[in-house]
Amino acid sequence: MVITFAVLIFAFLFLFKGVQKNTFFLLYATAMILAAYYCENFLKWRVSPFHKPAFLLFILFHLPLINLFTFWAYGRDKRCAQRGEWRIPETQLHTLELLGGTIGAVAGQKFFHHKNKKKSYLATFWAAVFIQIGAVLFILYHLRLL
Repeated sequence: MVITFAVLIFAFLFLFKGVQKNTFFLLYATAMILAAYYCENFLKWRVSPFHKPAFLLFILFHLPLINLFTFWAYGRDKRCAQRGEWRIPETQLHTLELLGGTIGAVAGQKFFHHKNKKKSYLATFWAAVFIQIGAVLFILYHLRLL
């Protein structure tokens, strides 16, 4: 059932333009569905979609994977910049950040020394960070954990 949950979330996200052509998001979505398949069929973790355990399993796999793919996207973009090849559009990098990849983005900025001086990019990056903080606070407040 986790597969159903993951597929429904990804189907909803594909309605947004920043996600539709994002190769790294497609790879991330594939990794998430494969992880859900492995958990259901080999580990026998059976949970119903849209219940708390399914959401928690999704978050358990989502955060490390989205940050890994965001870090990879930064490295790929830096390599393309050095070679003079086609670059990854900034909207795709921002989409990965907004979906939870801010830790991978910060690591990519520090490790690859990439996208850490362009003021317009950093302004959008920090806006995404504040949107995420606001969303987390909103969720915690409505769950009465804050």
